[in-house]
Amino acid sequence: MTAALQSLLTTRLKEPAPDAVIAMADRVRSMHEGVRAVIAYGSALRDAALTETLIDLYVLTETFAGVSTNPLSRLGCRLVPPNVYYTEHTADGQTYRAKYAVLPLSQLEAKTRSTVSNPYFWARFTQPMRLIWIADKITEAKVLNTIARACETACTNAVGTSPGASFLAQWANLFRETYRTELRPESANRASAIVEADRGYYEGLSAVLAHLKPIQPNWSLRHATGKLLSVLRLIKASFTFQGGADYIAWKIKRHSGVDIEVTDFQRRHPLIAGLLLLPQLLRKGAVR
Repeated sequence: MTAALQSLLTTRLKEPAPDAVIAMADRVRSMHEGVRAVIAYGSALRDAALTETLIDLYVLTETFAGVSTNPLSRLGCRLVPPNVYYTEHTADGQTYRAKYAVLPLSQLEAKTRSTVSNPYFWARFTQPMRLIWIADKITEAKVLNTIARACETACTNAVGTSPGASFLAQWANLFRETYRTELRPESANRASAIVEADRGYYEGLSAVLAHLKPIQPNWSLRHATGKLLSVLRLIKASFTFQGGADYIAWKIKRHSGVDIEVTDFQRRHPLIAGLLLLPQLLRKGAVR
């Protein structure tokens, strides 16, 4: 990691976060053992109305024991990371909602390397983030190195995906391709909007990483394998993600405008309901 990249990332990681995000981070940290770091990212750092959006967090633990007390859940995280949970927190009469991912820091380190073709982790960790809580300086250095590695991997893929394009177009095209590796309900201009919201940050990343050799990705293969992983994550989440059916319906409507009515049966049997609803969601364009 160059000094320029370290400076860029450290400045962003240590920017202040909204009080509601900090309170939510404290809540989820208390729900798991051996937490080493809590990181915030996503729309909660850009949108002012935190009661109308989800607070996205990553909770990084020392070992798999901190992910869950359930052995099957821990196994699920080993095989198809991360484990994703939903929680709510009420303060001053306002309800805040969070979706947070949990996995060991060492597992995240492995998933952000340039040899990993699936972009699930390294693309997410190129977003501007806030380091809400950290256990110690050693862990802070590990987290910073992991995020730097994710940015390096993503940038080489971005340049290789759109050689000759502008920096902003390269990042937007990269995110657009990564969405296609998942069952994501994103609108056509979502990738460009994310990059435009932090254009200085992404231009800075491209500038400090310009010395890296581009990677020529096989996106067709990544789309196929990524969607398979997404299905496996959905199946796993149906057993761990409380309130998952309502969250998914809210997410789909927010990003695609498609209104999905959640029934009591779907709440009780989210896995079965999800499999039955998938063809309908694909027809409506709610997922791609």
